[in-house]
Amino acid sequence: MVQNTEHRYIVRDEQILNSEPIITGTRTPVRAIVETWRMGVAPEEIPKGLPHLTLAQVFDALSYYSDHQEEINAYIERNRIPDQLIDSLVRNQ
Repeated sequence: MVQNTEHRYIVRDEQILNSEPIITGTRTPVRAIVETWRMGVAPEEIPKGLPHLTLAQVFDALSYYSDHQEEINAYIERNRIPDQLIDSLVRNQ
């Protein structure tokens, strides 16, 4: 069942990522947008790497994050790959 949020482009779907907030009509979690933005990619550039998203969806994901930082940070931490599992060649780039 899809559950709307107070944000136009953000929903929760119990069939996708255990109801983690995602972009409407996609399987892209809000955390993916936030992590990309945190790596220094400007919001306007994110749709170039994720062309299935619109700029409005990207900004709404960041707005959702602004309103729900603790929740999204918990999803980010829960899905983080431990350093010891990352090959040193990748880690040192």
